[in-house]
Amino acid sequence: MRELYELHGRALYRYLLGLSYGQPQLAEDLVQETLLRAWRNIESLNADASTLLPWLFTVARRVAIDAARARKVRPVPSDDTDVTDLPTDVDPMEVVLTAQTVRRALPRLSPEHQQVVLELYYRGRTVAEVAQRLGIPQGTVKSRAHHALRALKAAIGTLHGDS
Repeated sequence: MRELYELHGRALYRYLLGLSYGQPQLAEDLVQETLLRAWRNIESLNADASTLLPWLFTVARRVAIDAARARKVRPVPSDDTDVTDLPTDVDPMEVVLTAQTVRRALPRLSPEHQQVVLELYYRGRTVAEVAQRLGIPQGTVKSRAHHALRALKAAIGTLHGDS
């Protein structure tokens, strides 16, 4: 392995420096991975290390391709990312339109269903809090919430049919 590195290390480094767009640390890492793969296959390699450069270039190219694919799948995080500047997937206009649609459909629900929807989704209370507040079992709150959401979906569907 030492002979292999002494004979071909510089050539591999220059080759991989080009493939890594001039990033010295990355090129060094790729050389190391290339030589590691050679070491793993040392038994099947030609005993004359001077003839192995074409094979090493092939391995190095594959190592570089694998590394590039890995970076695309899992980008390297940077410490200077300000998460407050990241875009959100929430469209403010969509939020307003959804709220208006739900407000228009809510009166079409039974008073019991309206109560549960308001307590759970608008006031943000837990099932236990709603059950205590309304004086009903938690299972009833869950059942009403389930049926209320189905009724709300149907009411919204009829609203869109009215337009």
